Amino acid sequence: MSEAFSAIRDAVLALCRQGVRPISDDVFDDMARRIFRYQLANDPALAAYARRRGVTADVSHWQQIPGVPTAAFKELALAGGAPDHAEAVFRTSGTTRGSQARGTHYVRDLGLYRASLMPTFETYVLPDGARPRMLSLIPHPEDAPDSSLSFMVGALMDELAPDDSGWFASPTGLDVAGLEAALAARDAGPVCLLGTSAAFIHWLDDLSGRGVSLALPEGSRLMDTGGYKGRGRAVSGDALRREYVRRLGIPEAACVNEYGMTEMLSQFYDSTLWDSMRGRSAPAGVRRKLGPPWVRTVVVDGESLQPVPIGDIGLLRHYDLANVASVLAIQTEDVGRAQYDGFVLLGRAAGAPPRGCSLAMDQLLHAEDR
Repeated sequence: MSEAFSAIRDAVLALCRQGVRPISDDVFDDMARRIFRYQLANDPALAAYARRRGVTADVSHWQQIPGVPTAAFKELALAGGAPDHAEAVFRTSGTTRGSQARGTHYVRDLGLYRASLMPTFETYVLPDGARPRMLSLIPHPEDAPDSSLSFMVGALMDELAPDDSGWFASPTGLDVAGLEAALAARDAGPVCLLGTSAAFIHWLDDLSGRGVSLALPEGSRLMDTGGYKGRGRAVSGDALRREYVRRLGIPEAACVNEYGMTEMLSQFYDSTLWDSMRGRSAPAGVRRKLGPPWVRTVVVDGESLQPVPIGDIGLLRHYDLANVASVLAIQTEDVGRAQYDGFVLLGRAAGAPPRGCSLAMDQLLHAEDR
């Protein structure tokens, strides 16, 4: 492990240990530019891409750091150092637009993942300090070793879950009978359900088909993640939350959607449960996403990839300090709008990749001296 990496890693870990407390713009800027210099020095592909974009290691502000399209993780080993130094290799599902290619994220230090994950999850999913049983509709990490989501839930289980928590999914499907038996356990108390939206839709359809509605104990909550599709059909987020209320008895505010990606070590969550604990409520139909202070999100124009005015709709670009040894700035094709101190996720750009992302991808793949 290089001395430079160790020093930067320790500085980021120190920020994470402070919890979800504000980080000044100056501190974030200094840390982001320091990480960018390290990444340029250790990743020839990223360095060549920056040169082609006319960007040097001496950027004067973190927003000058160019975003790397998420599609690049399907084509290149983007790692600050040799990929075989990675502690874990996470891969995307490879199902988007029918592509068989899978994005790959080489994670050099899983300690950074855990350090970023825990305080953010506790803040937005467990803001009351509760420690409910965790019941997972996501496969165990042993069953899905290249899934960042399975690793995430495994880490949460290890750190935060009581002993009577459990796993109720495998690569072959859901253990509905086991899950419902766990929910029916006498005097078991509140639960925290964790699953993909698709898994929840599958279970809710099964409950509906049997005419069953559950009334989970007060204080129960759930975290879902991923797109709102199941069994080949699309379901709106609002409709799915209504089903959570109808079939599980969990209030909408306690249904927290997580937004994350294989290419990032940090995550974002709906602010609803956190807000409700503070007596706040968002405008009807508006769910803003909040993340940890060591992440900044910029909304950019789909063609120029330049920031748009606050309130305008554009593509989301995330700057994640936890991504020390891969890519700091991730340019997504996700559409959103800045909202207060977070953003509203509006979906994914339809059709062909936005022109700006396509041009950036071309510059990355054809950069000189790569």
